[in-house]
Amino acid sequence: MKMEDFNNLDPQNFGNWPIPVKMVIIIVLCIAALFAGYWFDTQHQIIDLTKVKSEEKDLKKTFKKKQREAATLPQREEQLAQIESILKTLIKKLPGKAQVDELIRDITQTVLASGLKQELFEPQHKNEKSEKDVYVTLPIKLRVKGNYHAFGKFVSGLAAMNRIVTQHNISIKSFSKGSSKKNKLMLEMEMTAQIYRYLEKEEEGKKGKK
Repeated sequence: MKMEDFNNLDPQNFGNWPIPVKMVIIIVLCIAALFAGYWFDTQHQIIDLTKVKSEEKDLKKTFKKKQREAATLPQREEQLAQIESILKTLIKKLPGKAQVDELIRDITQTVLASGLKQELFEPQHKNEKSEKDVYVTLPIKLRVKGNYHAFGKFVSGLAAMNRIVTQHNISIKSFSKGSSKKNKLMLEMEMTAQIYRYLEKEEEGKKGKK
C-alpha cells in the first residue's frame, strides 16, 4: 500500500477504494470510536466504580461492627440491667433533701461519740452541686481534736453509717496538751466530709454543676 493509493481516493466512491485502504480507515475509525467511548463514558464509569468499591469496604466494616454489637447485645443488656440494679441500690442509700439535716446531726453525734472535741463543723451549702443529674454532693468542713484512738473510732463510725459519707482533704497535725512535765500528745484533724443525696424530680434540669 502506497501513499498514491490515498491521494487518488474518491470520497464519493468509497466502495471502489482498495481493500487495504478500507481496512486502515476502518481500524482508524474503530480506534477513534473506542477512544471517544473511553473519554466520554468509560473513564467516568471507572471513577464511579472506584467510589463504589471504597463505599463497599466502608459498608462491610460497618456491617461487621453492627454484627459484633448484635452478637453481644444480650450480654450488654444483662450488664445494663445489673448497672441499673446497682444504681437503684445506691440511690436507696442516699437521703432525700428533707433527710440531709438528720444525716448532718448523725455525723455530729459520731464526732462526739468518738471522744473528739469538735472545733469546726460547717456544711458548705453554697458548694452543693449535682452530679450527672442523678445525685447532689454537699461538702462539710470539719476540724476536730483528740487522740489517735478517737480518730480511728471516728473514721470507722463514718464508714459504718447507713448513708454514704466520703472523706477528703484530710490533714492531721500534733500538739502537746498539759504542763511541761506531763505533756500529753494530741492530734488535730481537718477534713472535708462529703455527703450525698439523690436529686429531687423538681430539681432536675435546674441545679447544674457549679
